[in-house]
Amino acid sequence: MVHPVFDNLPTTIFERMSGLARQHGAINLGQGFPDDQGPLPVREAAARALIEGSNQYPPMRGLPALRAAVAEHYGRTQDLTLDPETEITVTSGATEALAAAFLSLISPGDEVVLFQPLYDAYLPLVRRAGGVPRLVSLKPPHWRFDRERLEAAFSPRTRMVVLNSPLNPAGVVTPDEDLALLAEFCVRHDVVAVCDEVWEAVVFDGRRHRPLMTFPGMRERTVKIGSAGKLFGMTGWKVGFLCAAPPLTRALAAAHQFLTFTTPPNLQAGVAWGLEHHRAWFDEMPAALQRSRDRLTAGLRAAGYVVLESQGTYFLNVDLVASGIAENDVAFCERCVTDFGVAAIPVSAFFAEDAVTTVVRLCFAKTDATLDTAVQRLAAAREAMTA
Repeated sequence: MVHPVFDNLPTTIFERMSGLARQHGAINLGQGFPDDQGPLPVREAAARALIEGSNQYPPMRGLPALRAAVAEHYGRTQDLTLDPETEITVTSGATEALAAAFLSLISPGDEVVLFQPLYDAYLPLVRRAGGVPRLVSLKPPHWRFDRERLEAAFSPRTRMVVLNSPLNPAGVVTPDEDLALLAEFCVRHDVVAVCDEVWEAVVFDGRRHRPLMTFPGMRERTVKIGSAGKLFGMTGWKVGFLCAAPPLTRALAAAHQFLTFTTPPNLQAGVAWGLEHHRAWFDEMPAALQRSRDRLTAGLRAAGYVVLESQGTYFLNVDLVASGIAENDVAFCERCVTDFGVAAIPVSAFFAEDAVTTVVRLCFAKTDATLDTAVQRLAAAREAMTA
């Protein structure tokens, strides 16, 4: 018998829209991956490790060199002091890190506060661990929570809150005052915060990502999750990081050892080399993506679309109603991919209830030529849908 959490679970919207893009030969601005293959020196370091290094089991918690490099990177970029021996675990991607956190820290009946729009893996993983989701709906254009919403979501049964910042699909960075408010609630209710920070290096306009872990009272109750695939723009590498205080790390590592146990050693070596030796990437990469964001934004606005502010991630959002389009987000995306040759993602797919149905997500981590052609096609789509 199939577990009820996974019985009839639909195919993800990303796979569906990418499949339609392939079927119709469309430009894929739906699924979030760059056109670029990632920094060559980092790939070369992984290739050398594959040929010259060990291909047998690495340590379950990750190569010591990678754990040390992660600690040094976060110390340099986010003012965090992490012990690589007792506070960092390497996982096979951030989704595995999420699974390890939920399975090890949620007991049946525990309430888990989740902000939507949300990554589609959260709900099935939380439910499979026995957790009871408590959803907080964020709305455009600012996608923020407040004290009233947290008061309604937290209860004596709350044991965990999950925060994704920068937030996919909204493309916003949680402000410091909101982080401080959430930290206050976590401390008051004795709650663990699982922070999905995979987009931490992809922030724009001079912003700097600030981890919830750095706020008062949060160091011992936060699980910070990072992704090498997002750090280096190589989404297929599936190398993630779990960072937490030693008591939490022991539980996280215990779950990890029975999920994937370990991660390809050559990829770990490549990431370690990149974090230590290819630091210029962390200035060059967001600057290049910011230029792409601005190029797509300018083109869409010239075509009559209302574009919401993108503060980070690979994504920007279009407000359909403000753009004069009566179609809901799902209908718009289906027409765009089949009739106009551009795949996008309806933001309603990131909601479990009370969905926003008027916003569409587009990925700008593409070449200039791809973005320019997409703008031409989207301009034709808007003209047809507003006629």
